Amino acid sequence: MRLFLDTANLDEIREGVSWGVVSGVTTNPSLVAKEGHADFHGFIRTLAGLVPGPVNAEVVATEAEGMVREARALAALGENVVIKVPMGKEGLKATRALREEGIPVNVTLAFSPNQALLASLAGATYVSPFLGRLDDVGHDGMQVVRDTVEIFSLYGLDTYVLAASIRHPLHVTEAALAGADIATMPFKVLEQMLRHPLTDLGLERFLDDWRSLEQARPAPVGRDARRGARRS
Repeated sequence: MRLFLDTANLDEIREGVSWGVVSGVTTNPSLVAKEGHADFHGFIRTLAGLVPGPVNAEVVATEAEGMVREARALAALGENVVIKVPMGKEGLKATRALREEGIPVNVTLAFSPNQALLASLAGATYVSPFLGRLDDVGHDGMQVVRDTVEIFSLYGLDTYVLAASIRHPLHVTEAALAGADIATMPFKVLEQMLRHPLTDLGLERFLDDWRSLEQARPAPVGRDARRGARRS
């Protein structure tokens, strides 16, 4: 199970990478614009040098030819750049063309096992079921992950299941139990994964015990006081 950050905030990415637990990033033009990065390609190039694993960059074209053209330009920015294309006929056409060129693709906006299967058959390296958005409309987003993982396992399909639209730490746990290969999440969810009230309480008690030991320790005898004691 690998963890990606779904963000365009460089400070968050640097912090997550420094913990040794973040191995990739997913982003899109909306997230990049939100952070005020005017040069999308320049930002992706920076990420490619910062992140130890895949940097997922999304195309904005809506037809296959345009997607492929954008993808080639993005892939040239770094060896670890993965191209995000949307699920749909045009996205599948682009996926097949890019697979033939050796450019890895992440098919996003997958909301059913059938869509995930189509993405894999078209040659996707990753497929991204969107859990939170399914939950928002009254569906069990995690069941899509379970079913997709089972189908891929049954037929030996080599596409990674990337659980996306993660809203809280329980989503991460459930995605891991469901067999997802990757979960991508906002930085705040990664931070929440660190926390537990018993961890906080335990740390507080350790510090209290240490402070008690410090207070109970005898005061050090000064050099002048030791000299005076020897004279007497």
